[in-house]
Amino acid sequence: MLLVIDSGNTNVVFAVYDGNEQKGYWRATSDSKKTSDEYAVWLTQLMALKGLTPEDISGAILANVVPASNYNLTSLCKTYFDCSPLMVELGKIDLGLEVRIDHPEQAGADRLVNAVAGYNRYGGDLIMIDFGSATTFDIVGTDGAYEGGIIAPGVNLSVDALYMATAKLPRIDIRRPQNVIGKATIPAMESGIFWGYISMVEGMVKRIKDEYAKPMTVVATGGLAQLFIKATDVIDHIDKDVTLRGLIEIYELNTQND
Repeated sequence: MLLVIDSGNTNVVFAVYDGNEQKGYWRATSDSKKTSDEYAVWLTQLMALKGLTPEDISGAILANVVPASNYNLTSLCKTYFDCSPLMVELGKIDLGLEVRIDHPEQAGADRLVNAVAGYNRYGGDLIMIDFGSATTFDIVGTDGAYEGGIIAPGVNLSVDALYMATAKLPRIDIRRPQNVIGKATIPAMESGIFWGYISMVEGMVKRIKDEYAKPMTVVATGGLAQLFIKATDVIDHIDKDVTLRGLIEIYELNTQND
């Protein structure tokens, strides 16, 4: 079985796959100080609840956007699962795509993985929107190449900044308000966050399509994607497992002759 690790700025996702069948899925808060031993105690206990043991794991792949976590996550795989993880690093493994940006080394591993999985499922001319710690818009060309994108503050980051930078505004939950115009402070904040974000997404998608001057398919992923798709018609598909699927596809591409 394959251990898949997607390490982001907010959460680390661990999943176990037998072929394309998911056997387990677990999420932890990102913490670069968490040791491999701490990860192992937590993860192996959760695996046991699914009837899985470390001996079931024959390989691992890791996409990580937090460099300080690399050592502990790779040590976890080597020490407790007896395998060195395949690291998603441009130029060191075959990603199955061309990266057409000015500084390819700066492309985030998660964004490249999403591009791989998006192209394999939906074909080219894609806008991949990932609602994570940052909200990213990534462009996948007709031939599957990664062609750059946009990075905006994530919606939760925006909520935190509004609360922390003001004296009287409270912390709020993200939800769709009944009206655009708020009649009190909290409804006004809810509208600014929710409808402001919807307007940003719709505006960015329109500008990207105008710049490319051709039809493009919009695919969204990330924890809040489901909330926003109900309020706009610019998103064509929700794909919550796109990153994990991309990691499996990259692993298979690089180990198919082993």
